[in-house]
Amino acid sequence: MALFGMPGFTLDEVRARTYKPRDAWWTVFLVDPLAGRLVTVLANRTSVTPNQITWGAFALGLGSAACFLMPGWEWLVAGAVLYHLSFVLDCVDGKIARLKGTGTVMGGWLDYVFDRIRVLACALALTWGRFAATGEESYLLLGVLIVFLDMLRYVDALQVAKVRRQMRRRLSEAIEEAGGAPAGDVTTADVTAAGVTAGGGPEEAEPEPGEISSVDAVDLQRNFRAHFAWYIRIRDWLRDHRVRAHLISGIEFQMAVFIVGPITGAIVPVTLGAAALLLVFEAAIMFKLWLSSRDLTRALARIRATAAPGSGETAVAHEELPVDPLPLRRA
Repeated sequence: MALFGMPGFTLDEVRARTYKPRDAWWTVFLVDPLAGRLVTVLANRTSVTPNQITWGAFALGLGSAACFLMPGWEWLVAGAVLYHLSFVLDCVDGKIARLKGTGTVMGGWLDYVFDRIRVLACALALTWGRFAATGEESYLLLGVLIVFLDMLRYVDALQVAKVRRQMRRRLSEAIEEAGGAPAGDVTTADVTAAGVTAGGGPEEAEPEPGEISSVDAVDLQRNFRAHFAWYIRIRDWLRDHRVRAHLISGIEFQMAVFIVGPITGAIVPVTLGAAALLLVFEAAIMFKLWLSSRDLTRALARIRATAAPGSGETAVAHEELPVDPLPLRRA
């Protein structure tokens, strides 16, 4: 029965209103099935707030760190379980905020800061605990590596989002100067179709398409698709299953370090393997962004050429430029 006799949220409603269109595969397959059901129960039967859940997730994260400090494999397993539950609750708070419309700026900040503290605390506890138990100094170096890569991933994600917003702004300004749609009319739909998403967070969430403007969407992924046509089929299959193509992100790296490694007892090889894969995928993002920047340069040249007096279509007739013939085609 729903709280105070109000109609309850169904699991299908929770999925439709709170699940991201695309997310990390660990979240999609190993977190959302549990988190969605927890949201249904908490939203219908309690008055708990997202911030209270955030604090609960943080407490579990610190409990995980405490377990990692203890000797013995059973403590490593306990720490891994608590870390996973902490991450589940960390997803629950955002889902309840979206479901009930109770999200706040302060709540978002609190969630972000607690995430970073949890990773730092667990990294130091895990590696120091293993050093104290084994005397192997390599664990101390491993702790530095974990903290560095977590910081690198989040800083890089923010900078990539910043560059994408700058690309969108330059494109819309050029279209406005050319006499096309005003810059403010270049909507999310255009940007998403162009492959320049407005995602601003570490998880690289892509926004939902908005109202289509009169401006043809400029394809800033043409160069990438020309080099890696096989990737499109894989990406489309992953999208059909709500999975981001960025398969090893900060989330998967954390889960490898704080869950897979402790449970298997292979902390060093699992962490080093996850670190290598994380760097490979980060390099792929940089390469893809570089190709998009080249497409943007050519697209801007065409927009300016066609806007020049007497230029006409012949001004760029022999130059292959990345402009889609369709108003909206997803990259």
